[in-house]
Amino acid sequence: MRDLSKITFERILLVKPSSLGDVVHALPALHGLRMRYPAARIDWLIAPPFAPLVDGHPDLSEVVLFDRRQYGAIGRRLGATRDFLRFLRELRRRRYDLVIDLQGLFRSGFLARATGAPVRLGFRNGREGSPVFYTDLIEVPDPDAHAVDRNMLVAGRLGFAEARVHFDLALTPAERDDAKRLLSAAGIAPGLPVVAVFPGARWETKLWPGERFAAAVDQLVQAGLAVVLLGGREETDRCQFIGRRCARPVVNLVGRTTVRQLAAVIACCDVVFCQDSAPMHLAVALDRPLVCLTGPTNPARTGPYQRGADVVRLSLDCSPCYYRRLSQCPHGHKCMEELAVEQVVEAVLQRASAARTLISRAVTTDI
Repeated sequence: MRDLSKITFERILLVKPSSLGDVVHALPALHGLRMRYPAARIDWLIAPPFAPLVDGHPDLSEVVLFDRRQYGAIGRRLGATRDFLRFLRELRRRRYDLVIDLQGLFRSGFLARATGAPVRLGFRNGREGSPVFYTDLIEVPDPDAHAVDRNMLVAGRLGFAEARVHFDLALTPAERDDAKRLLSAAGIAPGLPVVAVFPGARWETKLWPGERFAAAVDQLVQAGLAVVLLGGREETDRCQFIGRRCARPVVNLVGRTTVRQLAAVIACCDVVFCQDSAPMHLAVALDRPLVCLTGPTNPARTGPYQRGADVVRLSLDCSPCYYRRLSQCPHGHKCMEELAVEQVVEAVLQRASAARTLISRAVTTDI
């Protein structure tokens, strides 16, 4: 294993195309790279839907867009093939001397190799044969390590192992002010503690029943909290279902925010209430109080980073199972079905109360 810590790299490419939560997990590695190579050009290869999260980031030189869908017809359509070859030539022209593949799949490894960079760093346990494309390998001693800790293993290879884990979404004051105006325009009364509720998740096995969400929202509103439903367009139907079952009208901003607007809204809320999904990681990056419902996954591996106390889950022998579809579960999805509304609401109220206490103390101190 050669010592890369003695090399001063000047042109670096970070490869982490997706997804939203994975991009957030890579932010500490970006920060560490900038601290280690303050004068270097550091670019990030990323898919267009997630690019706004890092575009203009102070630690980043440029975003390199890779649209997988645009090149989906490679080998079948001349135009798509020509565009992909043009993209590869552009990558090579950038003359990176270090490429770090944090995705660890065949496609990302291939792109790392296509740059022609003399040093291509990736995980030894990368999937789909991706290690064949790397010149240098990152050992992963614990395959169940959290994704953030796994990404930060690059620090040991590059000589900044002492770097602290630092998340920075670089939200501007204007973005935060716009988020406050958005909440106000949607009907959130000033002064009320606000709970951001994210009822969606990519796996159907991660979902808490919609009826339970509605019952929890009703109890939170009765306790004096303002509730706003948030998420992507693909979660519109589920959130409408929940809204119809609430005793009172609930503010629904699902599908009405950009990625950065969503982050700014989270930054303005007192508590984030979600399942194992990308908003959980945004909440951690923004240091917001959090309640995360977890069932089929291992929170130590994919949950809120170093915030295990924010996880609400049942201790079951069958969990984690990592089943994605309900049809795969032989136990009636009890890891989520048996989570009681009262248990969840109590956790949210505790964090809302703690958040308001901290705010009151800060205001009193300022006065």
